[in-house]
Amino acid sequence: MPRCLIVPIRLMLWTVFITISVIAGIAFGPFLLPLISDTRKTDMANQQLIAYGKELLINTPYFLGPNGRIAKISNGMSCGNCHLDAGTRSFGNSFFATASTYPKYRARSGTVETVEKRINDCFERSLNGQGLDPGSKEMKALVAYIHSVGNSATPEMRENALIKPPEFLDRPASKEAGKLAYKNKCSGCHGENGQGLFDTNSDKWVNPPIWGENSYNNGAGFYRVSLLAGFIKATMPFGAVNGATQLSNEEAWDIAAYINSMPRPEMQLNDDWPEISQKPFDYPYGPYSDNFTQEEHKYGPFKPILQAQQARVKK
Repeated sequence: MPRCLIVPIRLMLWTVFITISVIAGIAFGPFLLPLISDTRKTDMANQQLIAYGKELLINTPYFLGPNGRIAKISNGMSCGNCHLDAGTRSFGNSFFATASTYPKYRARSGTVETVEKRINDCFERSLNGQGLDPGSKEMKALVAYIHSVGNSATPEMRENALIKPPEFLDRPASKEAGKLAYKNKCSGCHGENGQGLFDTNSDKWVNPPIWGENSYNNGAGFYRVSLLAGFIKATMPFGAVNGATQLSNEEAWDIAAYINSMPRPEMQLNDDWPEISQKPFDYPYGPYSDNFTQEEHKYGPFKPILQAQQARVKK
């Protein structure tokens, strides 16, 4: 092709390209640009909500404690006192399995529960306070954070989300032995009287109170000795990790028994476990569908109770 024709052809092609681009922009721009913009805005807003949820979980008292900037609805403990590493530590009461299992039926309430209901259970029981408004920004942020943790979890992480009781003893958990073990292994962080360590500068518990008026109430999951013993065994003294634990099975059971024998706030539990045959083996309040005493249900030995429950299921 003669060189004199190349430049005009190029100019013509550029003219066609620019014309098509302008027409496309006019025709589709109003649809495409908001779509891209809205997607980015939505993603940014969601990330901000997740970040706020994590902040609420770590610094619960700042926002929602006795002197909370948002509301005064809890006892001053943080969600992170029970859900270690902001709910991301295996065997540390993590959120790895939450997103994949809720909503679900829970025998304690006898209903299908949402994540929001489960969060408010923690506020009312473990934080001995009041539930959040399910439609509040704070509730939405906590749900978003919990889902973000669960959505990034592997199957192995989800399997390790549950607290597993230590190997069962052939005797009751001993409050007396637990008192001695607590003094030697726990009092350095949580105090001789279970009062914890409070930092007035940050207005939060560095080490949470584990009995007394500022601790979890008798409706909390940790008031079941098996759950507390499993948590203690896997994570305490602080810094212990599953696979490199520092307490024996006996120490974990006995310390849990001692802690839960001490005074703490109480809540009304009449509506819990409407089907009494579904009560856990270590639920500390009757009536029961078996012949074991309340003392046995609270402290054990638990093997005979479990065997009786299994036999009843087989019938």
